Amino acid sequence: MSGVFGVVSRDDCAEILFYGVDYHSHLGTEYAGIAVLGEDFVRQIHNISQSQFKSKFYNDYKRIKGNKGIGVISAFDEQPIYLNSKFGPFCIVTNGFLENTKELVDDLLKNGISFSEVTKGRINTTELVAKLITQGDNLIDGIEKTFDSIEGSCSLLLLNSDGVYAARDRFGYTPLVVGRSKDAWSVTSETSAFINLDFEIMKYLEPGEIVLITENGMIEKRHGGKINQICAFLWIYTGFPASSYEGINVETVREKCGRCLARQDKDIEIDIEGVKKLSF
Repeated sequence: MSGVFGVVSRDDCAEILFYGVDYHSHLGTEYAGIAVLGEDFVRQIHNISQSQFKSKFYNDYKRIKGNKGIGVISAFDEQPIYLNSKFGPFCIVTNGFLENTKELVDDLLKNGISFSEVTKGRINTTELVAKLITQGDNLIDGIEKTFDSIEGSCSLLLLNSDGVYAARDRFGYTPLVVGRSKDAWSVTSETSAFINLDFEIMKYLEPGEIVLITENGMIEKRHGGKINQICAFLWIYTGFPASSYEGINVETVREKCGRCLARQDKDIEIDIEGVKKLSF
C-alpha cells in the first residue's frame, strides 16, 4: 500500500504538496518522491527507510517553484517516474499491485519498449504503467487500456501541462478523493490531509473514474463503474484514524468492530481490579 497526493494551485504549490504527501507517511516505508511543474519539471526521490519524509524533503520543497505537483509515499518503487512521450512530458505516481507484471513487461519488450528503472532487481511498476499508458491514442485512452490490461489494481496521478490527471483503479481497491480550498484543488489517498490543509471534500472518485484537476476545478474525463471492491483493510488497519473512505470514517469503523468483538466475548470475566492497578 502506498499513498499519493496531488495539487494544482493559483500560486506556488510546493508547501501544500510537501505537507500533503507527509500526511501519508503511515502508508509506505521505502521511498518517497515529489514532482512539481513550473517552468519545467522538478523531481526529487529519496529513500525513507531510515528517516522521516520531512527531514528528507524539507530543503527540497523550499527551493522548488511551480503551481502543479504530485507526490507519493511508496511501499515498493522509486517514484515519481518522468517520461517524455508522444503526448508530451509527464510525471506519474501509482498506488496498487499488478499481478501480471511479467506478462506485461514481456509484451512491451517484444514490441521494442525498453525499461530504465529497476527497483531491487525488478522492473519498476510505475515505469511499467507509464509505458503502458503511452501505447494509447491519447492519455485517457492510454489509461483506460492500461486498466483493461492489468490484473490487480492501480490508481494513479499523472502530472503534465494540463494539470493533474487522477484515475482510480477500475475495481476501486485503492481510493482517491478530490478536494478544494480557496486557491487550490487537490486529490489525495487520505482525507486526513484535507483536514489539516483546510481543503473541503468535493468528490470520492468512483472505481475507474478519471478526472483532470486544474486551478479552476475538476473536469470529468471518464465516468466511474458500478463495481466497488475497496480494500476493507483500509478501515481496519492501514488507514489514518481521521480519514474517511467512501464517506465512512476510519475511527468509527474501528470502534464499531470493537463493539462487535466485545459482544462475542460477553461471557468473558473481566478483571476490573487488575485494570484499576494498571491505571495511571
